[in-house]
Amino acid sequence: MDTKKMMKTGNTWGKLLLFCFAVLGIFFYFSAYAAPQSFGEAKVQARRSIYHDQNQSEPGTLYCGCKWIWTGKTGGRVDLDSCGYVPRKNANRAARIEWEHIVPAWVMGHQRQCWQNGGRKNCTKTDPVFRVMEANLFNLAPAIGEVNGDRSNYLYGMVSRTMPNQYGQCTTRTDFKERTTEPRDKVKGFVARVTFYMYDHYGLSMSKAQQRILMAWNHQFPVAAWERELDNRIAKLMGHHNRYVTGEKTWKLDQKPSREGLSNTLQPKTN
Repeated sequence: MDTKKMMKTGNTWGKLLLFCFAVLGIFFYFSAYAAPQSFGEAKVQARRSIYHDQNQSEPGTLYCGCKWIWTGKTGGRVDLDSCGYVPRKNANRAARIEWEHIVPAWVMGHQRQCWQNGGRKNCTKTDPVFRVMEANLFNLAPAIGEVNGDRSNYLYGMVSRTMPNQYGQCTTRTDFKERTTEPRDKVKGFVARVTFYMYDHYGLSMSKAQQRILMAWNHQFPVAAWERELDNRIAKLMGHHNRYVTGEKTWKLDQKPSREGLSNTLQPKTN
């Protein structure tokens, strides 16, 4: 083989090796940061990689601090006695674990065109931006199904101090007339920091009144060790941290959102 042919062959093999290394690099990158692309996928990842050992932990379920037993891929049966929970109305739903969107799907989607054309189901089907928001692991937490249903798409806020507990010893309460849910003290700071992250990350709009309530909770209830651990676990899948948990960011009234979560997301497809 002459020198020119040898050089040509060497260049070909070099390019092939570079291509192989590039493919392997992409493979390992996405293996390390396998952010879910659907709500169903997110629930499986949350069960398997984030909350797998939290069902008997002290924080317990989001709103009531109950322990539970895992069932199936993503479900669970709640130990109501572990937290003194008494069903308000729906005993069947109170007995099961559901995955709560801390920032409700309605808040994320109701102003999007897909929602106007067919609600959440249509958004999940046609809008990749909504699917990414719906599947964000920072925004999901295991909750008692009845409380999840009662909270619905209500915003967080303060309810009347005279309102009695609605679920036995669980102190999360929902004012249905005012369409407001006040979570138990232990998670007020947690839900505030998740809300800041979601609104900042996806450019959502928040009223001044809501901002002030959550800013007060963030100050009054600082980041706990269990919250940092959850953030670290989620970051391994999402590829980034909630910087309102790490302390790299602090919410300021009427701040301009970063919209970082939208920068590489496809626009909704059209029919």
